[in-house]
Amino acid sequence: MAGNYHRSVVITHTTLFIAMTTVFSWVSIPFIPVPITLQTMAVLLTGSIMKRYAGIPMAMYLLLGAIGLPVFHNGAAGLGVLIGPTGGYLVGFVPAAILVGLCYEQESEKIQVAGLGLATLVIYLFGLSWLVYSVPMNLVAAFTTGMLPFIPGDIIKAMAAFLITRRILPYTPRFSADD
Repeated sequence: MAGNYHRSVVITHTTLFIAMTTVFSWVSIPFIPVPITLQTMAVLLTGSIMKRYAGIPMAMYLLLGAIGLPVFHNGAAGLGVLIGPTGGYLVGFVPAAILVGLCYEQESEKIQVAGLGLATLVIYLFGLSWLVYSVPMNLVAAFTTGMLPFIPGDIIKAMAAFLITRRILPYTPRFSADD
């Protein structure tokens, strides 16, 4: 157990990406019913760096927020956030990060870019589904308030995540399926 380099890297990256997601949640533009934040970029970066392990920091992020630590947008915390209008988007972070991670285990940049786009769609799918249920509103209203205004920013965030990852990936420890 002592000296397990791979485990140390996973723990270190998990801590780093929980912190990054928390900090990025503070970069927020108030919007109704869901604020615009940089959290989704943190999710994409988590997946691109941590590969198949990317679900760990996202799940722990949700757990920390659920137990009351102020990690959600603008310092919000508690189960109320997860059952509120933003809860679906937050829950969508876990499968989205895993999807990006699995796509980044491939060498093809086309697959990696597709993973970033599909992960963003997964976050929208979870978010809109929960928005329709929790607010309640119809799907068209959920789409126009919970997805449409976010698309341009999310395209920019995905491009930024791709470029940042391309720049820093050669300097990060490798996660492989053999570990």
